[in-house]
Amino acid sequence: MEQQSQIGDRIIDKSAPPDENMIRNWIGLEAFEHWNQLRSWIEASYPNVFTPDWLHGGKNRGWSLRYKKTKAFCTLIPGYKLFSVLVVLGRAEREKFEERRYAWSPQLVKFYDQARTYPDGKWMTVAISSANDLHDVMELVSMKRPPLAIS
Repeated sequence: MEQQSQIGDRIIDKSAPPDENMIRNWIGLEAFEHWNQLRSWIEASYPNVFTPDWLHGGKNRGWSLRYKKTKAFCTLIPGYKLFSVLVVLGRAEREKFEERRYAWSPQLVKFYDQARTYPDGKWMTVAISSANDLHDVMELVSMKRPPLAIS
């Protein structure tokens, strides 16, 4: 008997990275629009900087799409009927975040405050369910690494 997928479940089949069709069907049409908007924005704002890399994190974490140059930029995480972005903020980025603390959306500040801090930084996972969430993540990663191109 096959178990019913729950919201947030990851794509765990490690036989091959998911393709666009699988992502769209897994996360849903609205989330897939946000997924594509973020990917297009990264491509336009950081031309020829990142080569997205599919990573399989095992049966609990499943597949994620990482953008990294020398340091991690962000990681897109497709969940069942859900799309999230992981952003790791180092010490310098946390200081920048705190300087602008009251300019961020209350929801982003909540994610920031709830995120766990590890030796390599604060690991923030932001669920993207609206254009505002998407804008927050774009602002956050722009703070982390300023865009090369005007988008």
